[in-house]
Amino acid sequence: MGSCTRVGGLELISSENFRLHYTNQSTKLVTMRREGDTKQKLLRTATELMWENSYGSVSVDDICERAGVNKGSFYYAFKTKSDLAVAACEEHASKKRPILDRIFSSQEPPLVRLANYCDQTVNDQLEKYQSFGKVLGCPFASVGCELSTQDEAIRQKTEEVAERVTRYLTGAIRDAAEEGSIRTDDPAQLAKEAYCFVVGLLMQAKIQNNPELLKRLKPGFARILGTPLEVAESA
Repeated sequence: MGSCTRVGGLELISSENFRLHYTNQSTKLVTMRREGDTKQKLLRTATELMWENSYGSVSVDDICERAGVNKGSFYYAFKTKSDLAVAACEEHASKKRPILDRIFSSQEPPLVRLANYCDQTVNDQLEKYQSFGKVLGCPFASVGCELSTQDEAIRQKTEEVAERVTRYLTGAIRDAAEEGSIRTDDPAQLAKEAYCFVVGLLMQAKIQNNPELLKRLKPGFARILGTPLEVAESA
């Protein structure tokens, strides 16, 4: 284990003790990294499975099998499947935030922001349809509709995510109203109505598994706003 030596009243620790301490710290860092990797695998897998299927049809075993994680590691990372679902919603929303920040940049005209939002929403759905052969709808709305009367934590998280998106829309609509391209005395309320239309249309497209319905999103969104939307430009 090495020894301690006193020199002038100071205690010097041997190099062997120092190396042991360093090794322990390194082990902790490796363990933390592995735990983080496991958590990310579970979050990514839960998002995919719940979006492709449903919360109720996906078991902890299903999630662990696809993620390549044992159940002990699952319950070390998350106390319950519900906790994982809440964290997965937040993780997915966080990944979408940079995209929304770019779309709703104040450097873009407000109507272009709104048009780009519609286009991005449709493109996301079409990409999933091409991958899975199914219209998947909004992941937050799907989980929220399924569990809002059963799990308050999930209901609150999906409502929170919806409010974040609505704030982006509110800002663009407010800017459009200030420049006179949209007529409204209540941008926040108009944003909520427009967002509800989007979620409803995506849900209907999912129910019918009909990607053709997605073509109605942008024209319908524009009708609610009371103005034609400009052709999308690169943000």
